[in-house]
Amino acid sequence: MKILGIGNAIVDVICKVDESYLTNNNLTKSTMKLVDEIEFKKLLSTLKIENTISGGSVANSIVGLSQLGNQVGFIGKVNDDDLGQKYEDGLKKEKVDYLYSKKKEILPTGTCLILITPDSERTMCTFLGTAGKINELDINIEAVKNSQVTFLEGYLWDKGEPKSAFNKAIKYSNTVAMSLSDLFCVERHKLEFLDLIKTKLDITFANEQEITSLIDAKKFEDIVLFCQELGKTIIVTRGEKGSIAITKDEIIECKSKKDLKIIDLTGAGDLFAAGYLHGYINNLTIRESLEKGTEMSSKIIQRIGARLG
Repeated sequence: MKILGIGNAIVDVICKVDESYLTNNNLTKSTMKLVDEIEFKKLLSTLKIENTISGGSVANSIVGLSQLGNQVGFIGKVNDDDLGQKYEDGLKKEKVDYLYSKKKEILPTGTCLILITPDSERTMCTFLGTAGKINELDINIEAVKNSQVTFLEGYLWDKGEPKSAFNKAIKYSNTVAMSLSDLFCVERHKLEFLDLIKTKLDITFANEQEITSLIDAKKFEDIVLFCQELGKTIIVTRGEKGSIAITKDEIIECKSKKDLKIIDLTGAGDLFAAGYLHGYINNLTIRESLEKGTEMSSKIIQRIGARLG
């Protein structure tokens, strides 16, 4: 197996809203908020559903990698319920090796309410459900060992069982890549994320807002210097400014594509990571990998949802 993804197995519920909806419900635009089942259902009751699809940050990347012809797998926890079955079917349809045997759980399958405002930004309210209960026993050690890259998401990093599962996967990995996922995650786990980047990760994906918060950067040059001193590979996406890969010895920039009809930014980072990792495992140059990431993210933002059909 080329790449194994481990992350939150979440079913995405996509809805369009105006700016006032976010304000009236005390939601911070372009971030992810964890909610309980009661709050999730309350929010959902006031909305019109545009689409319901299998999701989860790393799972979206893994599907993108599969669509590019790579042999991939995914570990994420669902319940043996209707949504859990839909989630599993969604992965199998995309030729992803789903390495988790679902069973009856106390909590239902996790769900994420994705609220899309007129400017195409997405704000997420996530009820983790059983996805947030992933533990060490759910990690297939042989699958980790036999994968060229293990790809993890910052959303998964949480106290207790998920963190233990995360660390177990890192212990047996050949190469570890991780997405910082969200500003909410960075601010919640800043010191631990810094330690992960410095000591355990080989490739880190972040957008400019996330990496700026992580290191309290005052200007972009601070980010470049920090990344160079690490001696690891840090990939920073910058929206309209494109993307940049920073290693100990190189700084490689890639321009964004222009004149796109942007509909929904959901999944832009996920598909960028898919494109970059496709390049990495197929021995493309860093520049070619950035270009593939840009190509994939450009495609996804011109449609609703985080997966290419």
